[in-house]
Amino acid sequence: MIGRLEKTVLDCPEPRELAAFYAAVLGMRINEDSGDWVVIGTEPGQRQLAFQRVAPYRAPDWPESQHPQQVHLDIRVDDADTAERQVIALGARRLPGELEGRYRVFADPAGHPFCLVFGRHSA
Repeated sequence: MIGRLEKTVLDCPEPRELAAFYAAVLGMRINEDSGDWVVIGTEPGQRQLAFQRVAPYRAPDWPESQHPQQVHLDIRVDDADTAERQVIALGARRLPGELEGRYRVFADPAGHPFCLVFGRHSA
């Protein structure tokens, strides 16, 4: 092993807003906040996801490839319908694309695609 994953960083126009969205979705907390750079994690000091301000920001255009998704998160859930209602209430929007019984695609408030993954889990 050469190293370990420190965190995943998402570019966005409003780091605090996007950090709050993912903190609520993933049950994490904000552990660093300098305005243009916000980091969340499951415990104090954890640095699992970071959000950095980029201006001008151009959101991915799912499922088109002119502005590809570049990166996305898969978030495993127990109940897809309940999870869908919750992420939409937090500001997500549903996007085209799904594999019935496996995943549903959404955009976070800054436009990054993410999937709610459910059903059969392959180890």
